[in-house]
Amino acid sequence: MRSTARDRQILDKRLAAWQSVSPAIPSRGWIRAIREGLGMPLAELGRRLGVTPQAVAQMESSENAGTIRVDTLRRVADALDCTLVYAIVPRSSLEETVDRRATEVAGGLVAHARRTMHLEDQSGGDADEQRLLRELTEQVKRSPRLWFDAPREQ
Repeated sequence: MRSTARDRQILDKRLAAWQSVSPAIPSRGWIRAIREGLGMPLAELGRRLGVTPQAVAQMESSENAGTIRVDTLRRVADALDCTLVYAIVPRSSLEETVDRRATEVAGGLVAHARRTMHLEDQSGGDADEQRLLRELTEQVKRSPRLWFDAPREQ
């Protein structure tokens, strides 16, 4: 499924608020921080989840290790009267990422053409090359080849 520039723009607007959020996770994890902040013993959280206190401790350890399942986090959040917030936040806008990638792919195509033309003693000017780069970048942005790596030359 190809995303249009309009789709990216809409999603970029939705993600904008998340760009400034600091992902500072408490040193012992969110489950333990919230549970302890509420003054809730392991046994009580276990009772709310229908598991043993040892199972809750395992969940806390699993969260710290980065191996906890999202559905488990959701159940724990509910038991703590919290909302699980889950997001993948791009480091830059989606449009900037697509532009950067399209320019990279187009640059590779232009470099290949430059090498071929040089071997055939048919070099074009810098202005022609820049125009070609801009045109190819726009084509690549709409192309399925955007995220496929070109085979490397030996």
